[in-house]
Amino acid sequence: METSETKQNKAASVVIQTAVILFGLTVYAAGVVLFILPLDMIAAGTTGLGLMAQHFFGIPLSGFVAVFNIAMFGLGWLELGKKFAATTLLATFYYPFILDRLTALTGDFVFTTDPMLCAIFAGIMIGFALGFVIRSGASTGGMDIPPLVLQKRFKFPVSVSMYVFDVAILLSQLLFRDREKILYGIIMVMVYTVILDKMLMMGKKQVQAKIISEKYEEINIAVQEQLDRGTTLFQIEGGHLRKTSMAVVTVVSGRELQKLNRIVMDIDPEAFMVVHQVGEVRGRGFTEMKRHLEAEGLKN
Repeated sequence: METSETKQNKAASVVIQTAVILFGLTVYAAGVVLFILPLDMIAAGTTGLGLMAQHFFGIPLSGFVAVFNIAMFGLGWLELGKKFAATTLLATFYYPFILDRLTALTGDFVFTTDPMLCAIFAGIMIGFALGFVIRSGASTGGMDIPPLVLQKRFKFPVSVSMYVFDVAILLSQLLFRDREKILYGIIMVMVYTVILDKMLMMGKKQVQAKIISEKYEEINIAVQEQLDRGTTLFQIEGGHLRKTSMAVVTVVSGRELQKLNRIVMDIDPEAFMVVHQVGEVRGRGFTEMKRHLEAEGLKN
């Protein structure tokens, strides 16, 4: 049975997630309104499809986005589950609303007339916004959902799938846009693909260290006590002297690497340490809260 504290934590988590999604969608819409629409730049994703529908059929951009997002919401519900769809439901209706409101609010305001600056800053804002929303467990709806479906079914990276879809949508706008604007649009897509990839990996990259030393036991205990990191011991054999020993393997954050190096060198200045970066680490101390005896009040 859930305690009142657990319920409060879940409620707080939902509020924070909702705030993050709304913030990300607002930044996304602001990027479109400030840097894409004023100079009649081309766009990718749902906005790009909406601009095509507006040009050929006279359908208002916000209206097309709303209908298309509802269709993609249905796909997300079927393929990605009810929980994902519930968080995406907010984006499905909020994004066309805030896009319409910001368009009306800015009116004829032009931030810059330089198309290169528009492409770069639109890419930065859109990539930042997409990263925020996807990291929260939702999406901005529309064309963000097919890449997530492909990732689930075929393990395609989200950023790569999104890049392919967006370039295809950009190239299709050659039918009614200036070719130079297509090039600016591709630059925008490249910028926000890089930003999105960095946002999705932010905070996940860690450092794995493999330490070889005759004083492995002292190092093993010191890493556990001074860094509060788990360790693994591997039996090894020297290639030259054929001497058997143990190697200490641990994973730390980039900030902790210098402290780890200092601990090892203080114990054994002749220790051999191999360090390399790992893409992501899951488990206690990284994606789960540490549960110490001290924190639980079980140790004097």
